[in-house]
Amino acid sequence: HLEGLAFSASTINQALSAIRRLGFEAADAGMLDPNVAAAVGRVRGIRREGRRAGNWLTRDQARALLAVPDASTATGRRDRALLAVLLGTGLRRNEARDLTVEHVQQRDGRWCVVDLVGKQGKCRTVPMAAWTKRAIDEWTSAAGISEGRVFRPLRSNGSLAGDRLSPQTIFRVVLERSREIGVAIRPHDARRTFARLAFYGGSGMEQVSLSLGHSSVTVTERYIGARLDLADAPCDHLGFSL
Repeated sequence: HLEGLAFSASTINQALSAIRRLGFEAADAGMLDPNVAAAVGRVRGIRREGRRAGNWLTRDQARALLAVPDASTATGRRDRALLAVLLGTGLRRNEARDLTVEHVQQRDGRWCVVDLVGKQGKCRTVPMAAWTKRAIDEWTSAAGISEGRVFRPLRSNGSLAGDRLSPQTIFRVVLERSREIGVAIRPHDARRTFARLAFYGGSGMEQVSLSLGHSSVTVTERYIGARLDLADAPCDHLGFSL
């Protein structure tokens, strides 16, 4: 009755893992020959090549997404500011949740998210574009937020209803707003979009990696989905020849 059905490598490997475990437990209980259990344990799962890179928006899609929220409403201003932070700085969902007014400061003549503590307790400073800062200001000014967390839940009448958004609300905002432009992305896809558009827009890989707070450039390369460009290769930019 399973004929014609397709199963993912992950599903098959999980099933095999459960069967192996069951075999060993049965052998321990004296219900199965240990040699049979050992043979079951040697069955290999399906090897998965590569990694899922996730989704990205194009530049036009990112611009369209930022234009979706109605900035004449409190919810629209908040959601636009949230999208501007995710797309314009590459913050993780929890980093955006914990972003405070005090984090937003000037460094070397530009606005940044300063001393942001991310995964594994790593502290970094993330530059932001002027349009990101403007979206934050428009939201916080209208909402009367002068300190503490930037993004907060709202009641139906537009008044503040708590001191910070939940991760689930951030996920929902990104998903529902992106569906309005005909795609469906998650907050981490907005982070990937930041990385990809920044890199292909001319920013160096190392600088993108520092902004994201990655442990290595290799992780950033996976985010970006970088591929060797044979038409415009690195060797074409050496600046010398025979």
